[in-house]
Amino acid sequence: MSESTLQKSDQNFNADQVQTMGVDKLDCDYIIALAGNPNTGKSTVFNDFTGLHQHTGNWPGKTVTRAVGSFKYAEKRYKVVDLPGTYSLLAITEDEAIARDFILFGRPDVTVIVVDATCLERNLNLVIQVLQITNRAVVALNLMDEARRHNLSINYQQLSKILGVPVVSTVARYNEGIEDLLNAIHKVATGQIICKPYRIKMESPKLNQAVDKLVKEIKAAYSNLPNTRWVALRLIGGDQRIIDAFSSGELNNM
Repeated sequence: MSESTLQKSDQNFNADQVQTMGVDKLDCDYIIALAGNPNTGKSTVFNDFTGLHQHTGNWPGKTVTRAVGSFKYAEKRYKVVDLPGTYSLLAITEDEAIARDFILFGRPDVTVIVVDATCLERNLNLVIQVLQITNRAVVALNLMDEARRHNLSINYQQLSKILGVPVVSTVARYNEGIEDLLNAIHKVATGQIICKPYRIKMESPKLNQAVDKLVKEIKAAYSNLPNTRWVALRLIGGDQRIIDAFSSGELNNM
């Protein structure tokens, strides 16, 4: 199968998935999800990307506001979905559930995680959670001007090696680093960069055995599911949303 055929197949495969989340992919080549903690500058990044080409509404069946915008880069059309700001994807709140479900069930082509460089350790919790779900991500290390003002130095190249995904230094409110961020997103979306995201390793042999056994069963039932280990862990953990999706066959659309 040629590379162009593979990319086209992936695009058609994703179209139905994101449509169920209320986002239409028919008028774009790639869909980008913007995730991040509140107050990281995520909405500013969204505005830098889309300018006036954006609109707001509500998520299907929800009262939570949804912002969607579009832009062109390197002859490709992108649609950006600004996910609700959240500290976790454990789906305790409605915002967390929306963010998690869009990344997992909608499977955007790239998920951009916007983090606050001045409190990186706290923000990495969400980054690590997202990397358990998707193989295609980019980290925007935002508010770098504030980090410099506090004499904080971050080796984002080394951080990129540890996380296994591109990490880009940005100051979104001054448009600093946005071109580099767009370039990283484009390379991940088009397959020029293959991410190798950091995945948590469990020390319990019994838990590993249980997960490995469940992964085999999940793969037998859902051969196209790319994040079976994470799904297995959520099933073992009693995540009702994942249990329902597994039982209803919703995972088969992923």
